[in-house]
Amino acid sequence: MDLDYLAAGFMLPDTAKGKKITGLTADSRVVGPDFLFAALKGASVDGTRFAPNAAAAGAAAILCAEDAIGQVRAMVPETVVVIGAQEPRQALAKMAARFYGRQPDTIVAVTGTAGKTSVAHFARQIFQSAGHPAASLGTLGTIKPGGESYGGLTTPDPVALQKELSALAAEGIDYVALEASSHGLDQHRLDGVHLTAAAFTNLGRDHMDYHPTIEDYLQAKLRLFADLLPAGGTVVVDPGEKYADRVLAVAAEQGHPVLTVGETGKDVRLTGLRPSGAGQLLTLETARGEYKVFLPLIGRFQVSNALVAAGLAIAAGIDTGAVMRALENLKGAPGRLELAGKTKDGGLVFVDYAHKPDALDNALASLKPFTQGKLGVVIGAGGDRDPGKRELMGAAAARHADLVIVTDDNPRSENPAEIRKAVLSGAPGALEIGDRYEAIAEGVRRLNAGDILCVAGKGHETGQIVGDTVIPFSDHEAVARAISVEGNP
Repeated sequence: MDLDYLAAGFMLPDTAKGKKITGLTADSRVVGPDFLFAALKGASVDGTRFAPNAAAAGAAAILCAEDAIGQVRAMVPETVVVIGAQEPRQALAKMAARFYGRQPDTIVAVTGTAGKTSVAHFARQIFQSAGHPAASLGTLGTIKPGGESYGGLTTPDPVALQKELSALAAEGIDYVALEASSHGLDQHRLDGVHLTAAAFTNLGRDHMDYHPTIEDYLQAKLRLFADLLPAGGTVVVDPGEKYADRVLAVAAEQGHPVLTVGETGKDVRLTGLRPSGAGQLLTLETARGEYKVFLPLIGRFQVSNALVAAGLAIAAGIDTGAVMRALENLKGAPGRLELAGKTKDGGLVFVDYAHKPDALDNALASLKPFTQGKLGVVIGAGGDRDPGKRELMGAAAARHADLVIVTDDNPRSENPAEIRKAVLSGAPGALEIGDRYEAIAEGVRRLNAGDILCVAGKGHETGQIVGDTVIPFSDHEAVARAISVEGNP
């Protein structure tokens, strides 16, 4: 691709004329001949340091911050074009969109603290149920009709994201639902994505190791509606959720159409809800009339997630009746309040990804009505992450559960015992079992008929991070093993 086209809008030197760009990257280790290298400043590493490496590897152009142009210019040969941008991350995202060009026709995004994965997962299923080839991108990786591939980030870097969107379009996938994380929004990873609609789930405490305050965290989320959703794009929100008023205010400022859901929503209004077997019976008022829908999922928060997904689908042009029918066949996202096993005596074990206080509150509150005996929970907290939430995690567990077992999550570089101590401060009287398998096994060992155990924190993950090593570990496999050993004596 011509550099002139790729960097349209930037003042380019004469040396840029005729240059072809064969690839883009912010990783100097993968630079190839005639690549554009983005020298981005991170929290701990300044990418400008690697400009000489990129040039030596054949980079034809280097993108950097405006105030670093002189520094980079002095580090590379004159034949390398240096491009300065006020927001280099945003510039890279928009260049990546130009470079890969093609995107699926309809892309919807969802942001919020909890529920993003489920909403994207549900929206994809609704699109597919309505007859459209669809994919979802996020914490679970890319899921599409032909299979799935696990990804390490909720929102991939802009080059990887645009490459993936282009590949999906080439495969004939015309509907995509993607998760928009606060990191991804703050770092401009989604700039350049052509959105049809955007949704907000909720906001609670999370990522306080990255965002200085809750307000900063919220402002990152609001970028989706203020900066990325184009004119005419629809905002989907449950007005009953905390901070929904801030989202609605941004929508009004930008002139975006709004589609509201939930008990206080106008477009998909929840007027009735009652448990029914292993699911819930919903009564929903819409512009097309009243619908009685059996949702095959447990938990009030899953109702909210399903309705937000329904709102996104309707905003994307899917017929309301088709959306309502699709809700009756939804499958929960892996590791999201997922039934992982049943003991011989009838005790149930659920695995949930809840690793934030609000999410744990929701998960345990959702299991309570289905618990005929005692409710237990196995929890921990991640190392090198917001330490302020650890006591809150313990407190959330103690509020709902009859048995709390505190164990290790992903301790990373921290002392696991110190993390457990912080969690235990919020749950006096809880059991402390550092080994995660032994903690799960003890929870299973104590199950009787009618009891439920929730193993929280890691969900779909298949590894435990200790130091800088990822040790293979799956809560699902641990539950199965514990039940075979402890639950069926």
